[in-house]
Amino acid sequence: MLEQVKAALRITTNAYDTDLNNLMAAALLDLGIAGVTKETAVDPEAVTDPLVIRAVCTYCAMNRINIEDGQRDWLKRSYDEQKAQMQTATGYTDWGD
Repeated sequence: MLEQVKAALRITTNAYDTDLNNLMAAALLDLGIAGVTKETAVDPEAVTDPLVIRAVCTYCAMNRINIEDGQRDWLKRSYDEQKAQMQTATGYTDWGD
């Protein structure tokens, strides 16, 4: 998933890999806290679900240092919407039917 996040953020260097790995882990933990259990308790590199990967990419973009506040707000709304959709989708939580 690291390469997918780097591509989404248009990062070509390995200089930020540690920071990005930490952000990916934080995103998966945040999704898990919200009740999204599909692939959120695993190693970020083992995640294959496209919706989870997209949410993680959005989370990482939102937490970049060099973005404008208006863009950060837009990304936050986007991430929250992605998370909310997974919270209510079948197969993404273990809350039952």
